[in-house]
Amino acid sequence: MNPASPSEGLGVLHLFYAVSPLADRDAILGAVKQAEADGDQVVTVAMLGHKADLAVMALGDDLWRLRRLQTSLAQAGLTLTDSYLSLTEVSEYAKTVPDEAKQARLYPVLPPEGKPAWCFYPMSKIREGSENWFTLDFERRKELMFEHGMSGRKFAGRLTQLITASTGLDDFEWGVTLFAQKPDDLKEVVYTMRFDEASAVYADFGTFYTGVVAAPAEALTAVGVV
Repeated sequence: MNPASPSEGLGVLHLFYAVSPLADRDAILGAVKQAEADGDQVVTVAMLGHKADLAVMALGDDLWRLRRLQTSLAQAGLTLTDSYLSLTEVSEYAKTVPDEAKQARLYPVLPPEGKPAWCFYPMSKIREGSENWFTLDFERRKELMFEHGMSGRKFAGRLTQLITASTGLDDFEWGVTLFAQKPDDLKEVVYTMRFDEASAVYADFGTFYTGVVAAPAEALTAVGVV
């Protein structure tokens, strides 16, 4: 098949699974190894709470390969409970950042070392009456996003953030994936940034998923696939 590749950047597929007695440890590990051998990045997360047991975050430059990973994990006996598709991007508000920073956003290397606490949530900008992000002119939106970014920079070193674009691809406009040193770093950064006008007035958040990043074998043991 011809590759289904973005013009730049990577496809990002978040898959959330429930574990059943049919889950085949060797087959799951084999699916992950094959994806990595094909050049994709795969992050496995032991999830907390009832929403999912296991998360698999895959990044690659061909959506067909991401689809093959999803198929292989289903054939390995995992039950998909939720998913999210997005693309890495350089925001329109960040066109002037150095090329090195642009490349880091388009082609991130994950997971970051020393940041096992993990969180994912989707979000959109509100468009309701007078509180419509998309009726603001570009300079005003850029100003608000600069303020928002400054809040995030207070957590440099404690967090790695990946914001991916999903307009036209999934139910929200962006996906936000956070890797942190400690679980309370996740709480603090989201709480702090919600006071920025870009979030306090204009943000609409989806469901939050939280877990602990681990190597595939370790994550499977943690969720009972032994």
